Amino acid sequence: MPAIARPPKTIVYPDSDGMPMAENTLQFLWIVTIQGGLDALFAGDPNVFVAGDLFWYPVEGDPTIRQAPDILAAFGRPKGYRGSYRQWEEGGIAPQVVWEILSPGNRAGEMARKFEFYEKYGVEEYYVYDPDNRELLGWRRQADRLTRVDNLQGWISPRMGVRFEIEKGELEIYRPDGKTFVTYLELAAKAEQAERDKQQAERDKQQAERDKERAEHDKQQAQTEAERLRAQLRSLGIEPEA
Repeated sequence: MPAIARPPKTIVYPDSDGMPMAENTLQFLWIVTIQGGLDALFAGDPNVFVAGDLFWYPVEGDPTIRQAPDILAAFGRPKGYRGSYRQWEEGGIAPQVVWEILSPGNRAGEMARKFEFYEKYGVEEYYVYDPDNRELLGWRRQADRLTRVDNLQGWISPRMGVRFEIEKGELEIYRPDGKTFVTYLELAAKAEQAERDKQQAERDKQQAERDKERAEHDKQQAQTEAERLRAQLRSLGIEPEA
């Protein structure tokens, strides 16, 4: 009896592990600030994909090989919705930049496994920021290894083009245009201030126009009065001086 052909087994690549994005508000704040800052930085480039807490599957056929970086950036990949980053569907391109934001719950063994994963599967730049201790660590790929960047003060990321500075014990990330990555609240405050400045500038402009109109009106009144006085002098037989 001929063997019955069975349909290939469907492989499921989960989009979520059921775990929260962050363990605390400080970790969450830094994740969304960096992810949002990179999204804004590359908003005009349709071929830079930025995501936060997204599963990355580097090997087709094995959904157990996966990692969910806090932030990833894939250059040469289009923007758009993804349930997960399946590398074989992304032209074989691994995310070139990966960030992890530490929380008190992170363990040394867990971080070592993440490092090995990122090193093995092609990450070019790997950054770890500890917001509690305000410590930034970074690695850059050299051949098939991730090599520690000894000094990140003033370091400019080859891929992102951003500059890192530690100012007053706090990490600042500078865009190529000199602007810094900011939190949503800081961005909202700047937007509100910009709107207030715009409204004040409009009021100043309107006041300047009113002042100009008043000055023109006063000038015309002065000219009219001068003409009236000259006419009175002429009526008395006196020729006014020019």
